[in-house]
Amino acid sequence: MTARVAWISLTPVKATMLQLVEEADLLESGVRGDRRFYLVGERGRLVNDKDHGLLQLVRSDYDADADVLALRVGEEQIVAKVERGGEVATSFHRVPRTARVVIGPWADAMSELIGRPVTLVEPDLPAPDRGRGGAATLLATSSLDRLARQLGVAAIDHRRFRMNFGIDGTDPHEEDGWRGRRVRVGDAVVIPQGNVGRCAVTTQNPETGSPDLDTLKGLAAYRSTVETTEPLPFGIHAAVAEPGRVRVGDPVAPL
Repeated sequence: MTARVAWISLTPVKATMLQLVEEADLLESGVRGDRRFYLVGERGRLVNDKDHGLLQLVRSDYDADADVLALRVGEEQIVAKVERGGEVATSFHRVPRTARVVIGPWADAMSELIGRPVTLVEPDLPAPDRGRGGAATLLATSSLDRLARQLGVAAIDHRRFRMNFGIDGTDPHEEDGWRGRRVRVGDAVVIPQGNVGRCAVTTQNPETGSPDLDTLKGLAAYRSTVETTEPLPFGIHAAVAEPGRVRVGDPVAPL
């Protein structure tokens, strides 16, 4: 059976609602349009949905050609052209990273939503968690099914894991064996660098932002002894060796 792309997801503002698309360009820096912006707190530290699940209820859209950002926060739609301010030092998962302040109405709305002051910023390059070594993330749908069986539930919403590409047609966790190999995904070629270790974000329901499924307990029950680059592995992150277009239904194959 040929493995194929099951879904493609992205979000222009890191930690906000994932969008499912039918096709996307995969670049060396990541999926085009994905994680173009992120939020920081008063000390410049990254703000994410691990501590603020309500961010998952905010839809973000960015028109790169018009340079217009739109956020839907509850019933409020905030649309404006992006204006960039000065550079600021931020801490991105404890790694120093320089970004520009994004001036506009969005930060105030997000601050009110989560109950703390935040600033919207834009780095020079998109902001996947692991940099270019994690420009793309992949997860087999059979791996989701295996975790669902472990937890005794009928199915698990893949959006909990916030992965760029879902893969149909493989054995559970077969993607683990692709580390270090060239893997064709549609018109692109990626080289998986390591496992994606999991945190409390995956316990949150993407429809509510509230924890309602102990995914970490399930992973610990059968994945804690797996040889891995990060604890509680579920899916892989990859560098992009050859950029290209990827569509839902495209073949996926180690080369």
